[in-house]
Amino acid sequence: MPVSKDHVRKVAQLARLDFAPEEEAQLIEDLNRMLEYVAALDQLDTTEVSPTAHVLPLENAFRDDVMGQSLDRSDALANAPLSGQGHFRVPRVIE
Repeated sequence: MPVSKDHVRKVAQLARLDFAPEEEAQLIEDLNRMLEYVAALDQLDTTEVSPTAHVLPLENAFRDDVMGQSLDRSDALANAPLSGQGHFRVPRVIE
C-alpha cells in the first residue's frame, strides 16, 4: 500500500510536525521507496535462517573492581560552579 498525502498529513499531525508542500512530496517519495525495499526483503527465503535477537552473541565482560588514583576532594570541587560543605551543589530538580 503506497503512502499517500493523507497518511503523511495524519502522521505529521500526530507527531506535531509541519512540512512545506515540497518537503511533503519528497517525504512521500522517500517513504514509498523505503516500503518498496521492505517489500523486496519479504521475498527473501529465510526458512534456513534461525531467528535472532542480536547479530552478534551477547557476552558480559566481568572484571574485578580495582582501586586507583583519585582526585583530592578540593581538586574535584575546584572548578565546580557551586559547592558547599565539601559537596557539589546542583539546582533542585524535584519540587
